[in-house]
Amino acid sequence: MNATDLLRSLGIDPAQLDPAPPWAPRAGAERLDGNHPCVRCGEPARATGIVESLGHGRRWLDRCMPCLIATTPRGDGPRAPLADTLTVLREAAREAGVDLTIVTGEA
Repeated sequence: MNATDLLRSLGIDPAQLDPAPPWAPRAGAERLDGNHPCVRCGEPARATGIVESLGHGRRWLDRCMPCLIATTPRGDGPRAPLADTLTVLREAAREAGVDLTIVTGEA
């Protein structure tokens, strides 16, 4: 999901977000001082990031942990078939000398 799609899914106008500096190696950690609300629910932000918005430039995207988790794009699942993934797991366990039981929904 790109920044535009993410902001759209959050219902956020990028103009509402604070401008972010061009490079901020420590500013993100310093920003999480409890003074910035989550853009989604208003609770104190515990995670922050920078999004690039066409026409608005770099902007801070502050979220609390529940909203971060709820709005973080997930992959479409394993790229390999489940059988291939299980084979890799079994082989890794064997090499590590670990007893492994894998329970799946498959019969």
